[in-house]
Amino acid sequence: MIHPSTELRYISDEVGYGVVAKEFIPKGTITWALDKLDREFTPEDIEKLDDMYQGILDHYTYCNNRGNFVLCWDHGRYINHSFHSNCITTAYDFEIAVRDIFPGQQLTDDYGYLNIAIPFRGIDEGSKRKVVYPDDLLRYHKVWDKKVLQALNGLNKHPQALKHLLKVDLWNRLQRILLKEEELDSILTCYFPGTVRGSGLLSDEILKL
Repeated sequence: MIHPSTELRYISDEVGYGVVAKEFIPKGTITWALDKLDREFTPEDIEKLDDMYQGILDHYTYCNNRGNFVLCWDHGRYINHSFHSNCITTAYDFEIAVRDIFPGQQLTDDYGYLNIAIPFRGIDEGSKRKVVYPDDLLRYHKVWDKKVLQALNGLNKHPQALKHLLKVDLWNRLQRILLKEEELDSILTCYFPGTVRGSGLLSDEILKL
């Protein structure tokens, strides 16, 4: 489930649709969490579907660490890629804002941690990285872990509209991480080698190699 203070909005011909903040979303806010309506498909499940459905799943799913494909039921599926993403996924099936997100700004992910199947060239944002690769998690997980850990410092400082989607045991574990009684699980645990289907969650961006 995507944060309730967001809406789906047409961005441009180049980008297509995106998820935009309707209100201020401070750093440390949980912006998305896996819920019971999100559907998980095995590769075998997908192969049994008609081509039309396979195309939709290729476009809008991400691959988890079990090699299965997750289709978000709400407009969370439209979150666009950015090399300077303001949201980052975690090892705990939720995403967190790693920077303040202001009204009218897009919520963005770095598709490098979504186990894409094939490399793609993102929109040029002036960053050193120009291409997203299937193994980006192996190369950048330490950078992303650091950003997540910093963002978690705001977990108890801001309203958490999606807290009810996190199990009590997980919330308590996050508190222990904040108290340095337990270490943060690395985003590297999200990695799955050898994804065999489409890039997933490409939204409507023009991504040309």
